[in-house]
Amino acid sequence: MADMRIEFSGITLKNPIIVASAEPSNSVENIKQCIDYGAGAVITKTIGDIPGMQQLTKNSKYAILNDQGRIIKGKVPRSFIFYSRSGYVSEPAADWISILKETQAYAEANGSAIIANIASGTLQGWIELAKMCEDCGVPMLEVNFQCPHPAGMGESADGIWIAQDPDVTAVVTRAIVEAVDIPVMVKLSPETNRLTEVAKAAIDSGAASVGVNSRFVGFAVDIETAQPYIDGPAGVGGPWAKYITQRWINEVYREVGCHISGSNGIFDWRDAIEFIMSGARAMQVGSVLMLKGIEWLPKVIEGMERFLDDHGYTDVASIHGIASRKALTTAPELFAVEPVYTLIDHDKCKFPKCNICTRMCFYDSLKEGKDYIQTAPDTCIGCELCLNVCPFDAITMTTDKESALKSQQKFAENTVETTVQAAQ
Repeated sequence: MADMRIEFSGITLKNPIIVASAEPSNSVENIKQCIDYGAGAVITKTIGDIPGMQQLTKNSKYAILNDQGRIIKGKVPRSFIFYSRSGYVSEPAADWISILKETQAYAEANGSAIIANIASGTLQGWIELAKMCEDCGVPMLEVNFQCPHPAGMGESADGIWIAQDPDVTAVVTRAIVEAVDIPVMVKLSPETNRLTEVAKAAIDSGAASVGVNSRFVGFAVDIETAQPYIDGPAGVGGPWAKYITQRWINEVYREVGCHISGSNGIFDWRDAIEFIMSGARAMQVGSVLMLKGIEWLPKVIEGMERFLDDHGYTDVASIHGIASRKALTTAPELFAVEPVYTLIDHDKCKFPKCNICTRMCFYDSLKEGKDYIQTAPDTCIGCELCLNVCPFDAITMTTDKESALKSQQKFAENTVETTVQAAQ
């Protein structure tokens, strides 16, 4: 059985699945339930001192949409859109002292850990909240930098949030890190094109890791009523965002080389495996738990374990960053890849009933013959679009151009140029 344990930000977790800072971690009961269902760690919903963000949670709104932009009405698609507006925990920060102590004791007794998520409107507020949480015995902090710049620091900064400006990120991170003796994870925002630069600023300022990343801000419309869902702009995430998140995980992994917790995009164990292979050591699961229930956690954890066993991996570390290390990132590398050519298995091909590959070929490399699809290796650029759209598994790609040419010659007598037919 594969070893699911990981070393993350200086602490050992029994598995890499962390419950994200959201409603499933907003109370003692919910946090304990997350631990009971096997979470490696639980990040609290944001403990903050900004009154408006505390009030916002009492006015939370949700619109869970399918790929047609409609409310799912109980049918949770794999690519759901989680469109919502919520804030920090609604209680005063001091009320969470007892909650943190109780849940950390429970976590420790059950092989898990509590990570306190904090946010403040002032630099001093960040320091005080960090110290408060450390004094409660939690082993780690997550600082929510998708948060307004501290008072007096936003005048010349990029954007409106700390995580949009590397300099402000550095100052606030350093102040927090110097105030506590527990590791600090900086939660980054996708609402910047400088995410990797911000990640480096956080790590250089003493952060133990970064969370990549929180949600986007979106705008969703109900076309039947001509109204915005939940009255206006809101946070938007869900499994559809996975590939954007993995882009940043890949980049931060390669360019910064730090510990990463992947967030925004996980539905099940497949996504978790992708996150790890992209370079995340751990991943945060949130929105799917709000739709499938906290009892969904074991499906993610056990699915990961089963995948590792089935593929002969001894532990999670065996797949960490494996895909990112194989990624080609420069034009010369991409241009040096050996070309491939289309081969058609005419026993599987359903032409003339199906001709989707010819309609999707924009390089004049697939043509309709009398009885067969005809290939043209000399014009084939190996884009693999035909491979993707063929519904009968009749297309493969080969690096052997001679084989492709022989296949072309074998069926050449059946070729009838469609352009000639059209002209007639």
